[in-house]
Amino acid sequence: MSFQKFPMTVQGEQKLRDELDNLKKVERPRIVQAIAEAREHGDLKENAEYHAAREQQSFCEGRIQEIEGKLSNAQVIDVASLPQNGKVVFGVTVSLLNVDTEKHVVYQIVGEDEADIKANKISVGSPIARALIGKEEGESVVVKTPGGDVEYEIEEVRYI
Repeated sequence: MSFQKFPMTVQGEQKLRDELDNLKKVERPRIVQAIAEAREHGDLKENAEYHAAREQQSFCEGRIQEIEGKLSNAQVIDVASLPQNGKVVFGVTVSLLNVDTEKHVVYQIVGEDEADIKANKISVGSPIARALIGKEEGESVVVKTPGGDVEYEIEEVRYI
């Protein structure tokens, strides 16, 4: 049985490891303490504090398993170590010019879990990223969007 590897930047991996560390060392002990305190209040059937703490525990343990699964199937890509040849690949930061509106945008192509449009990080599976992968600085690319085709010119590719 082969598992699919999921691309992830070094920063994305570190963020997940930090969250996992916090869940295991801070949240888990806090929840265990809350359950212990709620148990001391007596009857567990009608103890809202106990049920809330157990629900938090379930969420916390589920998230720990989810993060551990993601990290075990992660393919961490250090963009700075890649050959800097102007080609758009996973992890690069791309400066684009919208040919129609003359508007400049900058995106970093990241893994699915790292995507955050407010931080200009787009998923490698997004339409823009799929259209850009494999292209080079100076090339034009047409991105199919729900609102119609949008043409961008790749101004700069940074490997940071």
